[in-house]
Formats: sequence, structure tokens, C-alpha cells
Amino acid sequence: MTSDNSGSDPAPARLTVGIVSAGRVGSALGVALERAGHVVFGVAAISDASVQRARTRLPDSRILPAEKVAARSELLVLAVPDSELAGLVSGLASAGAVRPGTIVLHTSGANGIGVLAPLTERGARPLAVHPAMTFTGHDEDIARLGNACFGVTATDEVGYAIAQSLVIEMGGEPVRVLEEHRALYHAALAHGSNHLVTLIVDAVAALRSALMGPGLLGQQLVDDQPNGLAERMLAPLASAALDNALRRGQSALTGPVARGDAAAVAAHLTALTEVDPRLAAGYRALSLRTAELANADPALIDLLEER
Repeated sequence: MTSDNSGSDPAPARLTVGIVSAGRVGSALGVALERAGHVVFGVAAISDASVQRARTRLPDSRILPAEKVAARSELLVLAVPDSELAGLVSGLASAGAVRPGTIVLHTSGANGIGVLAPLTERGARPLAVHPAMTFTGHDEDIARLGNACFGVTATDEVGYAIAQSLVIEMGGEPVRVLEEHRALYHAALAHGSNHLVTLIVDAVAALRSALMGPGLLGQQLVDDQPNGLAERMLAPLASAALDNALRRGQSALTGPVARGDAAAVAAHLTALTEVDPRLAAGYRALSLRTAELANADPALIDLLEER
């Protein structure tokens, strides 16, 4: 069964799907859509890594130019980086590659449906469907989709129904995001995920410096390789802190900043500066925000605001 563009069936049982491109996100969504019963007939892939990913994850799909993928698609998934999306949409529109009635879905978190306007004006149905998940290019990407929320934006209730159905079929949870809130939505996710990586990398670097030197009998030596002693020491603490924050909110704050211990914080800043002044600057900025949340003693805030 193929799509019915009459509007009577907002969530067809089977769609002919084309994907541009076979990056980490596009290939993972392609697998999820195939598992839901849709047919991914073609994928646009340019780099060697994308070609290999398409052949491995979507072996029954043909590797075709983007215009040919678009021309045959009932559901066209645009999974290119945010910075490339507008140019791709403009090019497809200028080439007349997308048929009226085609569902055009992009996966950009920062963009809503406005970026698809050149195709919408030619009769396409625009959807912004962003998986709120980090993708590594490994097999766990596909499994993680089953636990992910997807931020969806559409023009009308029929569009939302289509997006909701597709996300549920892929195992995710659809969440409506208003067009005017897409930038704020994306900023919040970037702040809570990308900056978390930065925080952990900095903490691991400091912990490695602290653990250098002779260890206990049988203790693993500290080096600069991932998944070492510093990571194992930090992992349960960081996991517990994240879990507590998500379940208990601001009441999960602990530590010297939350207690208003200015002497301990000053000692931290001195020690971190000796390791790397940039690391200390990151600690200072986050400590100041923590102090503000905790309504800490003004003396501590003054310390953290020093330049």
C-alpha cells in the first residue's frame, strides 16, 4: 500500500522513502522506518563514510543523486547538517525535483518548517522531526531511537498526525514544538548534552592530573586514553548526579558551592588554574550559575564574579 495524498489517510501504512543523506542520523532513521514497514528505496550519499554506512545499514537501497531520490519519494527525509539544509531545499525546489503531495521531513533541531518554504510552495507537505538524541554512527544509535523524544513541528493537524504516526512507528515519543520556539528548544538540548560532554571531558582531565603518580598495588595506571581509571571513578558520581537532577530538580544540588563554602571553592580555582586556566574558567562560570540557583552567600558570588 502506497501513500494516499487525498488527506483521508494521514498516516499511510507503507511509504516509499528516500533519504538525503546517509549520515549518522539519516541512516539510523532509515533502518527504523524499514523496520516499521516502509520501503527505503534510495539514499543520497557522497562521502566514503556515508556510502559505506548506506551499504551496511540499508543494503537494499540504491545510492542515487539527491534529485533522483527526491523525485521518487513519497516521504523524503532530509538529514543533512543544519547549515546545509536551506541550500539543499533551495536546490531541490529550483530543480523541480519534489512532486506535489510529497511529505518532506527534515531532522534539524534548530529549524522549523519555515526552512522548507520553497518546497511547501510547490505542494510538498513540510515536517520538522528532530530526534532529541546524540548519534555516534554505531549500532546503539538505532536502539536509542526507541527511548528518544522527537521534537515535531508541522503546518496543521494533519501534518502533526503524520509526524506523530511516523515517530511512534520508529519507537520514539513525539512532542510538539511551536515554530517560534525551535531555536529555544534546540539551545536547551545543546546546553544539556553538548556542554555536558565538555564538562565531563574537563572533569576527567583534572581528575587524571590529581591521580597521577604511584598507585595502590594492582591499581591501573593513569593515562590519557578514554575509559580509564578517571572515567571509572567519575562515572557513578556523574550518573547519580544526572539521575538526581532529572528526578529531583534543583534540590539535587550538593557540594561546596551549594553549601556556600567560599574557601573550598577558592582552593578549587587555584588548583584548576595550575592544571589549565581555561578549565578553571569553565569551573568558575558553572559555579557562578550554581551559586545563583542555590541563592548562595553574596561573598561566594563576589569571589566567582572576580575577573
